[in-house]
Amino acid sequence: MIKLNNPSIVKHLADSVVQAAEIDPQLFEKYSVKRGLRNADHTGVLVGLTNVADVVGYQKEGNVLVPIDGKLIYRGIDVRDLVQGAKDQNRHGFDEVIYLLLSGKLPTETELNEFMHYMGSLREIPDEFTNSMILSNKGQNIMNMLTRSVLGLYTLDKDAEDTSPENLVNQSLNLIAKFPTIIAYSYHSMRHYYQHKTLSIRHPNPDLSTAENFLLMMKGEGKYTRLEADILDLALILHADHGGGNNSTFTIRVTSSTGTDTYSAVASALASLKGPLHGGANHEVLCMMDNIKENIKDWSSSQEVTDYLLKMLNKKAYDRSGKIYGIGHAVYTVSDPRAVLLKQQARELAQEKGRLEEFELYEMIENLAPQIFYDFKGDKVAKRVCANVDFYSGFVYNCIGIKQPVYTPLFAMSRIAGWCAHRLEELSFSARRIIRPAYKNVFPLQNYEQLKDRT
Repeated sequence: MIKLNNPSIVKHLADSVVQAAEIDPQLFEKYSVKRGLRNADHTGVLVGLTNVADVVGYQKEGNVLVPIDGKLIYRGIDVRDLVQGAKDQNRHGFDEVIYLLLSGKLPTETELNEFMHYMGSLREIPDEFTNSMILSNKGQNIMNMLTRSVLGLYTLDKDAEDTSPENLVNQSLNLIAKFPTIIAYSYHSMRHYYQHKTLSIRHPNPDLSTAENFLLMMKGEGKYTRLEADILDLALILHADHGGGNNSTFTIRVTSSTGTDTYSAVASALASLKGPLHGGANHEVLCMMDNIKENIKDWSSSQEVTDYLLKMLNKKAYDRSGKIYGIGHAVYTVSDPRAVLLKQQARELAQEKGRLEEFELYEMIENLAPQIFYDFKGDKVAKRVCANVDFYSGFVYNCIGIKQPVYTPLFAMSRIAGWCAHRLEELSFSARRIIRPAYKNVFPLQNYEQLKDRT
């Protein structure tokens, strides 16, 4: 009998797997395959239509893509206007954005108050569920603990398989409301079991906004400032959706198109977001910045910063990947509107925390990196790049006192609103069909050999 943990067999199979997976890159061009669903000009392949959100980074003039300042639009409304509207009234806007993404319209004052009250009533998690699913079942990654909890909630839902619009909305609101609680409890459980810290389980307050509730459960009452709550609310608004083409949203649309239940579909999106190429970029920025701070003596010297960034591009510094993390985006060219909005409040937060000098180093890199990148790559291959939202979000979370293991779950806490909106659209669209792209097989034909004849 073959042992599953036999290292020699595993190594042999792994070598074969790598060899069998190798495909001649020229074949992609021969068969006009658009790898990663990307066109030759780096734009995304159009695979669907949506009413939920739009991401704009360029405009077409004839066959030429012209870079423009980025725009993020939720249900036809510029995210800048949503942020400013809430700020003008000195209130948090994430709950309003949830309502907008799901329903397609802004709530009246009465509707918003009722909605926030209802969401507040859903935040609690049953004690038995907390004990059995979060505290008893240990986990070293909050994203896995969150996914497990989502699948566990399926067992508590007597209508888990019901995909009627009303039930889908009910399930969506329940998940959106409970995500912050599950994440906070998972974090404290992980710290308790693996770092031997005191286990702190704080119940959500139904009268607080999503951002305030999360900080309350993470840090405790009176241990966060109004500015911290404001900028966390801003981050939640900015991460709530990003069109149908980002990997995790596309994933939930693919799984939803099969007619599967809400909990399975959301679990698939969480699995996608956990990947470091999707949800972990802000941590990469923080690690890079720590390295830069250690290796640059004068943080105010543009020449010293330029020289070090060039060393990074030449794969001679930091992780030798040739990347400047947080610079560049698949869609945005001149600017990422999320980074622009987050940066405005990040400066104020840096002042409150006594980290203005560090913030100004970030700002200098943001200003220098695009031109350095362009000069390094050459005008024939370089595309216009800018700082993306991940460039500042890790710094902001760090200033607030949120630890790195929570960064990607925090992304999920916001994006669950957009995921649910896209799932509702996918299942409500009258002409929907299962998403099934094509793959062309290019493995050469071979003859079957009898077992005794194989070498």
